[in-house]
Amino acid sequence: MRSPDFVSGTVLVALAQINATVGDLAGNARRMAASAREAYAQGARLVLAPELALTGYPPEDLLLRPAFLRACEQQLAALAAELADCAGLHLIVGHPLSWGDAHDLRSKSYSLPRRFNAASVLAGGHIQATYCKRELPNYQVFDERRYFVSGRDAGRSPVVVDVEGVRFGILICEDAWFDEPAESACMAGAEVLCVLNASPFHLDKHDEREARMSARAKACGVPLLYSHLVGGQDEVVFDGASFVVDAQGVVQARAPMFEAATLMVEVSAEGTAKGEIAPVPSLEAQAWGALVMGVRDYLGKNGSPGAIIGLSGGIDSALVLAIAVDALGADKVRCVMMPSPYTADISWLDSRDMVARLGVHYDEIGITPMFDAFRGALAEQFAGLAEDATEENIQARVRGTLLMALSNKTGSIVLTTGNKSEMATGYCTLYGDMAGGFAVIKDVAKTLVYRLAVWKNQQPNVRADGSIGPVIPERIITRPPSAELRPDQKDQDSLPPYEVLDAILARYMEDNQGIEEIVAAGFDRADVEKVTRLIKTNEYKRRQAPVGIRITHRAFGRDWRYPITSKFRA
Repeated sequence: MRSPDFVSGTVLVALAQINATVGDLAGNARRMAASAREAYAQGARLVLAPELALTGYPPEDLLLRPAFLRACEQQLAALAAELADCAGLHLIVGHPLSWGDAHDLRSKSYSLPRRFNAASVLAGGHIQATYCKRELPNYQVFDERRYFVSGRDAGRSPVVVDVEGVRFGILICEDAWFDEPAESACMAGAEVLCVLNASPFHLDKHDEREARMSARAKACGVPLLYSHLVGGQDEVVFDGASFVVDAQGVVQARAPMFEAATLMVEVSAEGTAKGEIAPVPSLEAQAWGALVMGVRDYLGKNGSPGAIIGLSGGIDSALVLAIAVDALGADKVRCVMMPSPYTADISWLDSRDMVARLGVHYDEIGITPMFDAFRGALAEQFAGLAEDATEENIQARVRGTLLMALSNKTGSIVLTTGNKSEMATGYCTLYGDMAGGFAVIKDVAKTLVYRLAVWKNQQPNVRADGSIGPVIPERIITRPPSAELRPDQKDQDSLPPYEVLDAILARYMEDNQGIEEIVAAGFDRADVEKVTRLIKTNEYKRRQAPVGIRITHRAFGRDWRYPITSKFRA
C-alpha cells in the first residue's frame, strides 16, 4: 500500500531489478509479471523493467534468428495479457523489435537491417506504445550496431506516457549518456525520465553512472529513474544498484547491488523523489559480489551440479575456493590436491587446513607416478636435453587431465585458478592449469587477489565447525607465490614483482599507454619491454582460455581483440 504521507500528484513507481537469463523468454516474463504484481499490490502504477529484460542481455546472434524474434513478439503479447487484470498498471519492458523482413545473412547488402532495441508500455492487456533506442554503443563489450539500427534513423518519435497525471519519458541505457534523446523526451512533455539499462559491471562503474545520470537529471530539470539489470551472463556481470535522482540531481533511492530487488519510489511532476537508499559497498566488496554472482549464475543457469577446483596451497586456488563456496555452498564444491615431487609440505598442510575450515569435499591424488611415466615415455626423444619448462608443463597437464576426467564423470565444471597477471604474461600452461570450464579470477590482477583474500578474512565468516574466523590460512597469504614445478621455484624468478607487473599491465592494457609513456612514468625499461612483449606473444594462449568474469573496463575476451600474428611492438 502507499505510504501514509503519500502526497497527491505523485506516482508510486517500482524499478524491477530482475535477474534475467538470455533466451528464457517465458521465465523472464514470469519474473517481470511477479515483480509487477507485487508492486501493484503495494500501490505502484508504473513498473520499470531493465533493457532487453524479455530476452536477457546480451542476446547476441540469437537476434539474427527470425524464430527468436517471432518468439519475443509472442511472449511480449502474452505478458501484456497476463497483467490485463491489473487496472491502471503500466509496465515498461525492454525487448527486441523487428520490422519488415528479418535481416538475411546470405545477402551482401547490410543497409537495411530491421531490428531495434526497444521498450514497450504494457497496459490494459495491450502494447500501448513502443520506443526505440537512439544511441547504440559499440565499444568495450557492446556490439549493438551489429544487431540494431537507431530509432532516430527509423524516424521514431520520443515516447511519453501519462500515468495518473504525471508524464514519463522513455530512454534506453546509452540514450541517457547523450543530450539529444533526453532533451527530445522533455520537449515532448516528459516530466520524469525513465531509463531502462543493461550496463555490465566493472570496478568504479557505479560511481560513474550515478554522476552522469545526476548531471542529466539536473540539466533537464526532471527526476530520472534508472532501472538496471542484475545477474551474471557468461563473462559479464550486471550489478543492479538501480537508483533514482531528483530534479536537482541528488540520489533519493538506490537498490542493493548483486541481488534481485524491487525498488519502490514516489516521484512527482514537481521534481521530487523519495525512496530507500541502499549503501554502496567498498571496492573489494563489489569485486567479491561480482565474482560470486558470476560463478553462481554461470553454473546455475547452465545446469551444472557443482564445481571442481585443483588446490595447490597457493593464494589463487584458495581465493577461487572461497568464492565458489560463497556462490554455491560447500556441498557443491569439490577440491583436489595433486602433489608432485616439488610440492612443499606446507602446501599440503595449508590446503587441508582450508578445506576443513570450509567443509568441502577433498581428495588427494599424487601425480608423481604419472609424471615419471611421461618422462619415461619421452626419455629417448629428450636424450641429451636439459630439463626445462617442458617438464614443468607436463606436471600441469597431468593435473588438467585429472580434473577434466572428474568433470566428465560427475558433470561438475572445473573452475580454473589463473589470475589476470598470469593470463597477461603467459605464466600459465595451455591444456594444463588453463584447462577448465570457467576462469573465475581471469580479470583479477595478482595484487587484487591478495587484497581480496585479506578482505575476505576480515569478514564475519562462519566456518564448517560453526566458529567465526578467517577461511584462508594466513600462511597462504604471506608466503611467496610459487608454481612449485621445480625445486625452490618462485614466481619472481620469471616475472617482475607483482606490484610492478600489475602497474605496467594497467597502464598498457587498461589505459592504452605505449612503452615510452610507461618508461617516462618511472618504470624500468627492461621491465616494461619484458611485460609488454609477454602480453603480445601469449595472445595465442588467451584465445584458447575458458571464458571468465569481467570486473575491469578492459578484460581479456570481449574487450581485448588483438591479432595473434602481429609485428607491432610499441
